[in-house]
Amino acid sequence: MRLVSLVPSVTEAVAAMGAGEHLVGVTDWCAVGAPAHAARVGGTKSPSLAKIAALRPDVVVVNQEENRREDAEALGAAGIEVLVTFPRTVADVPPMLRELGALVRRASQADAFACDLEEALAEPVPDAAVPVLTLIWRKPWMAVGAGTFADDLLHLAGFRNVLTDRSTPYPKVQALSAAPDVVLLPTEPYEFGEKDLSAVRELVGERPALEFVDGQLLTWHGVRTATALRHFRAVARRLNQ
Repeated sequence: MRLVSLVPSVTEAVAAMGAGEHLVGVTDWCAVGAPAHAARVGGTKSPSLAKIAALRPDVVVVNQEENRREDAEALGAAGIEVLVTFPRTVADVPPMLRELGALVRRASQADAFACDLEEALAEPVPDAAVPVLTLIWRKPWMAVGAGTFADDLLHLAGFRNVLTDRSTPYPKVQALSAAPDVVLLPTEPYEFGEKDLSAVRELVGERPALEFVDGQLLTWHGVRTATALRHFRAVARRLNQ
């Protein structure tokens, strides 16, 4: 099996299943699990289709949100099999992991990760939901909206997104109709740090707690999702104390 992954979290998952030898191509953003022998084929939204074709992959794995539809269609038109992933909820992740495991002949390893996540999903959700705003970008300010994977993860962890009234998945934030108790500041796609705190305060005021969080835990769906769910539940419990 010759596999090209255009999704960093898929690259991580395949490697974690012990199937890194199947990865012949990965993106420049595949920072976790990418084997040294895998060719770099460009960015998630700007891959070199010529480089991918030259690798003679059996399958190219893409994500409906992270990658461009026109690239997936061009690969398919060139006769290359494309596997499209798009887990919109945490519950979508176990079947995705099992599908990847079957693809790279690591069914038992994939099932172990899937079962761990299913056990985490069965664990109780904190009773009192913490009103939350999760910023993902600055200039312009943008945040996690409804209908996204991160929104579902935080909901299951015991948070209530104050932007559920917005019609877009990643709305721009200029004014808040509901005040959050906490503002989550992830490390990606924008890397929030101490340098941003005064500007965040100008946006949200002095009341909410500000919490730096691992952006990969929040948005990378795959082998780390069970850990992410348990981590954010612990954060929600701490903030509720």
